[in-house]
Amino acid sequence: MKHDVTLKVTPAMARDAQGNEKKALYGHLGTHFDVMDKEFPLSYTELPGIVFDVEKTRDREISPADIDVSRIHEGMFVAFHTGFAEDKGYGTKEYKTLHPVLSYELLDLLLEKGVRIIGIDAAGVRRGPEHTPADQKAADHGTFIVENLCSLKPLASAGEILFHTYPMNFTGLTGLPCRVIAETV
Repeated sequence: MKHDVTLKVTPAMARDAQGNEKKALYGHLGTHFDVMDKEFPLSYTELPGIVFDVEKTRDREISPADIDVSRIHEGMFVAFHTGFAEDKGYGTKEYKTLHPVLSYELLDLLLEKGVRIIGIDAAGVRRGPEHTPADQKAADHGTFIVENLCSLKPLASAGEILFHTYPMNFTGLTGLPCRVIAETV
């Protein structure tokens, strides 16, 4: 069964996002990843993956202790369901500035394990001035961070998942909108 985990952007959502994010129309609108001077490899378009439900960790950073790290293997798409997108609404100032974040310890662990894509249903894996350096660190390890996913909760209890990620073939932008489909097997 296929599940579209791409955020559906309405004109009103686009207006709100533009009011709170200068780059919203330049590749950073809706589900996307920050390019960070890298080229998205076609071999990343289909990856085995997992979704971790970390909805109950909003009062602190998400750490390795919050997930079963033994389930993570090289070459995976690892996604985090925080529930923040559903609660706060995409494009709002709160969504952009108060979203849950991954701890640096968890980010480093994912990079050491050779994860290819990290997905999250929030505006990023870090906030504010830490956002871009975290994305660049991941990119320098051959990992892309897909932001603004949605509808991940049902997938947290799924067995095997095959993630299909297809970014737009844009060039010269700092972000690439993409469509992400999770296929349960």
